[in-house]
Amino acid sequence: MKKLILTLLISLAGWSAAHANTGGIAWDKFPLEKSTDVAALQDGARTFANYCLNCHNAAFMRYNRLRDIGLTEAQIKANLMFATDKVGDVMKVSLDPKNAKDWLGAVPPDLTLIARSRSAEGKGTGSDYLYTFLRTFYRDETKATGWNNLAYPNAAMPHILWQWQGQRGAKFVEETDPHDETKKTHRFAGFEQLTPGTKSQLEYDNAVADLVAYLTWMGEPAQSTRTRLGVWVLLFLAVFTIIAWRLNAAFWKDIK
Repeated sequence: MKKLILTLLISLAGWSAAHANTGGIAWDKFPLEKSTDVAALQDGARTFANYCLNCHNAAFMRYNRLRDIGLTEAQIKANLMFATDKVGDVMKVSLDPKNAKDWLGAVPPDLTLIARSRSAEGKGTGSDYLYTFLRTFYRDETKATGWNNLAYPNAAMPHILWQWQGQRGAKFVEETDPHDETKKTHRFAGFEQLTPGTKSQLEYDNAVADLVAYLTWMGEPAQSTRTRLGVWVLLFLAVFTIIAWRLNAAFWKDIK
């Protein structure tokens, strides 16, 4: 019974997280060509290991699986492994959950399946959400972290890539609800660059796309293999259907 209750609670938490993304602005489209670009996946893995893996776990992903995107064990050990020395270990950090809650206000979520869990009907895929989220941080001194986000308002996460993008402020325009003059809303009206980043906007968007490509791949590393296998299975079934149809016709012809 305890296991059943725990399973239901986990499922409910996943459902809530997936539907929590219905707020915020419209999501930008993630460039899908990055998903099959090996160089992009490798660059995204490097960014993930250096910037995300300090706080977030990827507890269902092993380092040695990175060989599937063209990295050798020597490259993985030299450039991507900072919390362990065994290439067969899972991607976990040493951050204590209690300390994380005290320091950050919440335990950072595991990112293994983040791209698969963040889709929202009418808004886009989990990749679209992540691509938009990582590109819409802005300074907000009213928040504990000093940052806010347009895709996920009031996010507890600070802008970890701010040095690349620079610091930006968000401009909002106050509008009156045409159906209720006493009700005021704030519409996003653009960003204001406060300090420059080390990357241009194009370079930053490209780096974020690489990171999102890796996060998407990590959620289902066998996706490309499954897709290729599915094509061959459908071709086999099509040929087999033709053969079966002709055999059936020949069989009944002899009986008649």
